[in-house]
Amino acid sequence: MKHLHTFAVCAYRESPYLEECIRSLLAQTVPANILVATSTPNAFIEGIAKKYGLPLFINHGEGGITQDWNFAYARTQTPYVTIAHQDDVYEPDYLACVLEKMESSSRPLLFFSDYYEIREGEKTYQNRLLQIKRLMLLPIRLPGAQRSRWIRRRILSLGSPICCPSVAYAKENLPYAVFRHGFRSCEDWEAWEMISRLRGDFLYSSKPLMGHRIHEDSETSAIIGDHMRTQEEYIMYCKFWPEKIAGALSRQYAKAQNSNRLERSE
Repeated sequence: MKHLHTFAVCAYRESPYLEECIRSLLAQTVPANILVATSTPNAFIEGIAKKYGLPLFINHGEGGITQDWNFAYARTQTPYVTIAHQDDVYEPDYLACVLEKMESSSRPLLFFSDYYEIREGEKTYQNRLLQIKRLMLLPIRLPGAQRSRWIRRRILSLGSPICCPSVAYAKENLPYAVFRHGFRSCEDWEAWEMISRLRGDFLYSSKPLMGHRIHEDSETSAIIGDHMRTQEEYIMYCKFWPEKIAGALSRQYAKAQNSNRLERSE
C-alpha cells in the first residue's frame, strides 16, 4: 500500500511530541510511507528522522504555515497524502480507513475523520466543541451526501468542523498548491471552501481516528491570543453570507475559541 499514500510530517523547531507522532504512524495496521519536512532544520529533527530511517526534506524558501504545508505536500509522490502535524497522533487503523474510503470513490477529493483531543496527556472524546462539530457534520453522513457540493458548502457556511490533521488529500483531483498564503488560522477552512467547489467526494469517517493535542505553545493558541483568528473567521463567513450576517456568525464562533485553552475542558 506504500505506493498509494504518504504521511508528510511537518516538523517545526524541537517539539517534544514529534517522536510520539512518528511512532503512531509506524504503528499503522498497514505499512505506511512517511517523510519529514521542515523549514527549521536542526539536530533534533535530523536525529529523529535518522533514528527511524525517514527521508528529511528542508524548505529553504519562504517559511510559514501554508508555505510549509504546501512544501511537504509537494514532496510526496503518491496519489494520497496526509499532512501530519507534529504534536498529534494517529490511531492504528487511520491509514486503512483512508485507503478503503479513497479507493471506493470514483473521484475522491479528500478524506477526514472524527477526532479526540489530547489535554495534558489525557484523551478527551467529549466536550462542547467536539459535540458541535459532530452535529455540524451529521448531514454529510446521509446517503449520497459525500458528493453533494450544496451540502458541504452549507456545512462550511457555519464554520469549519473538519479537523485539519485528520485530512487525507487526493492529489490527482486537487490543485498543485492546496493552501493559499495569507491566513494564519483559517488557512484550512479557506482550503476546504476552495475544494468544496470542485466535483468529487468529501469522504468522512465518524470514528475518532486521530488525536489533536491542545497545549498553550501551539500555533492555534498563539493566534487566539492576538485575535487574528476572529478577523480571519469574519473573512471566511463573508464567502458565504452578507456582511451583517457574517459579523453575527463570527462573534458567535469566536466564543468557541476558549475550547483551545487548557483550563476549558468541559
